[in-house]
Amino acid sequence: MTTPEAEQSQAEPAGAGTHGGAEVPVGGAEQGGEAQMMAEGGAERPEARLERAVRAAEQALIEYEIAVETFRVEVENFSRLHHQKLGPMYARLDELDAQIAEATAARTGDPEDIRKADEARARVLPMPGVEELFHGWMDSEGLSPEAAAMLTEQPVRPPQRVRPSDEARKLYRELARKAHPDLAQETAERSRREEFITRVNAAYSRGDEALLRELAEEWAAGPVPEEQGPTPAEELYARLEWLAQRKELLTLVAKELEEGAIGAMLRLAPDDPDRLLEEIADQLLAQVAEREAELVALLGQGHGNRP
Repeated sequence: MTTPEAEQSQAEPAGAGTHGGAEVPVGGAEQGGEAQMMAEGGAERPEARLERAVRAAEQALIEYEIAVETFRVEVENFSRLHHQKLGPMYARLDELDAQIAEATAARTGDPEDIRKADEARARVLPMPGVEELFHGWMDSEGLSPEAAAMLTEQPVRPPQRVRPSDEARKLYRELARKAHPDLAQETAERSRREEFITRVNAAYSRGDEALLRELAEEWAAGPVPEEQGPTPAEELYARLEWLAQRKELLTLVAKELEEGAIGAMLRLAPDDPDRLLEEIADQLLAQVAEREAELVALLGQGHGNRP
């Protein structure tokens, strides 16, 4: 797992510069082509160099969007697995904290202890959508059989996995590069691409490799966009500015993903997030055991104080 900024730096061609925040090539084969053209006595159109800069900026932005979307799917899937596997343990800890607070308040009768017990109990009251939140691991009646089995280290069904396969990731990248709306100049063609990319993103989010293959065949059989003629220099400059603004927006999205709780967890174990979940689960199980022992001790003290 790599962050969007890391993938972008790997994808950028050597010798790239910037114009208004967008990447612009400044050397290499294109300069050689210009030199050859001038040596042969030809004259390059004034807009040609700017057109190449726009095309390079478009491709750089597409690669960055692919990296951000890939990371977003990874964060979303890890978040889902986190809730499925660890959610019941957190719920159990909240319940034990409430019972401990209530036992303490019953033993002391102190108003402050009673207030803390009420607050602890309020935190474990059923919330709207709890069944959807935990995807069957917890319902309105409490922990599901799977969750209870997991807390006692019994075999349980594995959490649903929707992490895209390597082949799905490859298909998604190819489709995004070929059909990206930013490559269109006409409104109708852009709309067609936006509708198609929406379907591609939905299939990728579900990890549906078969559907991605179908979409690849559909795109290959579709109409080939006609090449557009040169555009005025003013429009090309405006295009570069728009690409730069779009890049800044994506940078903010990527930063939010990377600095979020789930993104931060993924950075702790980028190559093996499943093992990280197992380590957190072990820690939570230890905390559950400690809380249960504390509750038993409190209840025993309460019984011992009875005449």
